[in-house]
Amino acid sequence: MNRKFLFILFLFPMITIGQESFSKYFQKKSMRFDFLLGGNSKEVTVYPQQIKQEPHWAGSLINLTDTFNYGSYRFQVYDFETGNLLYSKGFSTLFQEWQTTAEAKITDRTFYQAAIFPFPNNKVRLSIEARQWEGNFKSIFETEIDPANYFILKEDPCPYDFVVIEKNGKPEEKVDLVILAEGYTAEEMDKFVDDAKRVSGYLFDEEPFKSNREKFNVTALLTPSVDSGTDIPGENIYKNTMFNATFYTFDLDRYLTTSDMKSIYDAAASVPYDHIYILVNSERYGGGGFYNFLSVCTSNNQLTKEVFVHEFGHGFAGLGDEYYNSSVAYEDFYNLEIEPWEPNLTTLVEFDNKWKQMLDLATPVPTPRESKFSGTVGVFEGGGYLAKGIYSPVMDCRMKSNNAKEFCPVCTRAIQQVIDFHCK
Repeated sequence: MNRKFLFILFLFPMITIGQESFSKYFQKKSMRFDFLLGGNSKEVTVYPQQIKQEPHWAGSLINLTDTFNYGSYRFQVYDFETGNLLYSKGFSTLFQEWQTTAEAKITDRTFYQAAIFPFPNNKVRLSIEARQWEGNFKSIFETEIDPANYFILKEDPCPYDFVVIEKNGKPEEKVDLVILAEGYTAEEMDKFVDDAKRVSGYLFDEEPFKSNREKFNVTALLTPSVDSGTDIPGENIYKNTMFNATFYTFDLDRYLTTSDMKSIYDAAASVPYDHIYILVNSERYGGGGFYNFLSVCTSNNQLTKEVFVHEFGHGFAGLGDEYYNSSVAYEDFYNLEIEPWEPNLTTLVEFDNKWKQMLDLATPVPTPRESKFSGTVGVFEGGGYLAKGIYSPVMDCRMKSNNAKEFCPVCTRAIQQVIDFHCK
């Protein structure tokens, strides 16, 4: 018998069992638990906002619990009766970055978040956990949720028009990327669709996305704004836009983000999605990306290709920044006495768990930043915004600079692992 056919026969029962387990505990729609993360540089508090039922579930029906241990936060969903872990997901957030700024030492702020998971059949317990300075997770909030509770909102999402850019299979078997229009007026929707097609093409021009194109679905969601463009507070420019994106996040002129996550979640709910990308109608350089949360980029800068792909590396695969000589607003972002969770950064504390096995035996550790090691997978000091104490895999990578032509082998491996996780 054909070996490929034998493998399919062997794999089919595992897929069936996984889907049966999903059906036992969940429905193919989403529960969205909205909350605020609030506090300052030392404290964090969760403030519940609302719970919504949404019509789509795009995630895997088999891989329901996180295996990567990435993110500065995570949430876990347990069956209330048995205590069994049913679903978990790590994520990062703008709040955690803000906590490391000077402002967080003197004031409190809140940031809007959501924990989104398959809609449960029965009562569950939700736990939200924050990664501590020592690297471990600590529960900061727990609640019980009864899916029969009539206070769970079941309103239909706004039926925005959308254009399918890539369609390669069922949402639960693919990576589902939705691109939302920000700062495009109703009259500019044709431009948005063209821009969304172009930037998604940038993604599939680079490995490992190029080799995995058939594992992606991409949808452009037509979300018109009143004004064209985006806020640039440092230049006294303010626009009335759908998602209130703004430059000068943390007073950095190139840092483009949005805190209006409620509007984003409400809009994205009209289609199945795994990851949200906000495409901002601007020629200015800038963007931002947060693991399992959000990516943001402008549409028409000469470096849009590089930024779009870089920010997706953050948002989709949890990759860390490998640059170390650019100005940032963060203070004490990494604890150098523990291993960072990002797969492409190391402090050498637990390097065995990173990319040590990918090194040539002749490569010195640490690896000097010398031309003879250009293109070599090594351990180069500098990364994570620090010139000392943190190391990155190569001298240049898509996660370090716009001059790099591709992701390094370590980042490529990490991206591939996340793609595979979504598609099983």
